[in-house]
Amino acid sequence: MDRHVGLDLVRITESAALACSRWMGRGDKNAADQAAVTAMRRSFDNVDIRGTVVIGEGERDEAPMLYIGEQVGSGWGPEVDIALDPLECTNSVAYGRPNAMAVIALAARGHFLHAPDTYMEKIAVGPKAASAIDLSRTIEENLEAVAAAKGYHLEDLTVVILDRPRHEDLIQRVRKTGARIHLIPDGDVSAAIATSLDSTGVDVLVGVGGAPEGVLAAAALRCLGGAIQGRLLFRSDDEKARARKMGISDFGRVYRETDLASGDSITFASTGVTDGDMLDGVRFSGNTAETHSMVMRVKTGTVRTIRTQYRNTHSWDGQPPELARTEAARS
Repeated sequence: MDRHVGLDLVRITESAALACSRWMGRGDKNAADQAAVTAMRRSFDNVDIRGTVVIGEGERDEAPMLYIGEQVGSGWGPEVDIALDPLECTNSVAYGRPNAMAVIALAARGHFLHAPDTYMEKIAVGPKAASAIDLSRTIEENLEAVAAAKGYHLEDLTVVILDRPRHEDLIQRVRKTGARIHLIPDGDVSAAIATSLDSTGVDVLVGVGGAPEGVLAAAALRCLGGAIQGRLLFRSDDEKARARKMGISDFGRVYRETDLASGDSITFASTGVTDGDMLDGVRFSGNTAETHSMVMRVKTGTVRTIRTQYRNTHSWDGQPPELARTEAARS
């Protein structure tokens, strides 16, 4: 797969982030999400791939764009599968909270789990503790193993958990171990990735979040050498039926990062929308805007952070001029 596709993906996530960042704090998560979806979908036309969305905005009858099964790209280049979230943490943008970002992962055809839109029990860690976790063990046993692998006392460990009523018992159990807890309102993709970045101070992600987000996190952790394990938690018979149609039959299976995102052709790109542990959000200043992005590849092990400045932002017509010029040239 062309190594330059990583920069193409960054341009797409930048476009989505810039489009939805104007909605920060305005209380309308649907408008923010729609802005990101529209910008991302338009930008895909500029990339020479034959892509199929396998993790996206939902089924075709639920999403007019970037739906599961939609073909994206210019129609030239390699056949690839795409997992994406044009705006992870819509509430974070709507209410000015941290950790919102635009996310894309790309792999060779057939290398992403077609995860149904249901819950997933997860535990994620960085490279030093990648072999220490086991979702079949208790949370206490896992935290002890992670602390030992990292050479920490349990009291030094920082555990990230989504702040949800379903996690009340989990939070109490973690507190009893003596570990520190960082509760987040949204954004377990960025939190999972943060476990593999020393600068964040995050050691473990635990709890129940979305299954599609588990695939996106796995793609990033494959690039960083981290690990994630997940088990699907279905909420209804209808969800189970949809999972069967997607080829999933073992409902009790524990998926590892290599089950969720396999092979060495994975490229992951993200751009911050609001400030977070991993990326800064979009900054506007006068007639300019600045974005902070990250792009990673499994094959090479490279991790690049990119700061991009866009000028004349008030003259844009829906997307940055660089992408608009490319789109015009193709037409």
